[in-house]
Amino acid sequence: MSIPSRSNADDAGWIGAAIEAAALSGPDDVPVGAVLFGPDGAIISRAGNTRERDGDPTAHAEISVLREGARLVGDGWRLEGTTLAVTLEPCTMCAGAIVVARVARVVFGAWEPKTGAVGSLWDVVRDRRLTHRPEVRGGVREAECAALVTEFFAGHR
Repeated sequence: MSIPSRSNADDAGWIGAAIEAAALSGPDDVPVGAVLFGPDGAIISRAGNTRERDGDPTAHAEISVLREGARLVGDGWRLEGTTLAVTLEPCTMCAGAIVVARVARVVFGAWEPKTGAVGSLWDVVRDRRLTHRPEVRGGVREAECAALVTEFFAGHR
């Protein structure tokens, strides 16, 4: 299966869609948005964090879009050829799900030095022992994505 375009303009646009999806987060949830794009660049699914709203520790934006994407177009659970755009570097749980789902590319905005598992604290997705390693591009529209989290916590402290 082909991998979607890798241009910086596409990545910036995909992160823009993820920034918009962050608005789908619950009012008490950290505003993280994720969008899953098909090999043709079309949006498959989008979501925001709803962990607090749903009382579900797995209700991260990434997990929600992977679940919906697998339901809509996956080969069972495989999302080969897709790109996941997310405003914040995925955590260990989300990074593991990305690998298992065989997402081709991960594009994210802000780095997360406390819990990031795509290059900051850990690098789960590029562990050479795994059978699938997605391509990764981090720091896309980083300031805008970081501002979402900074502004959220400024209003909740």
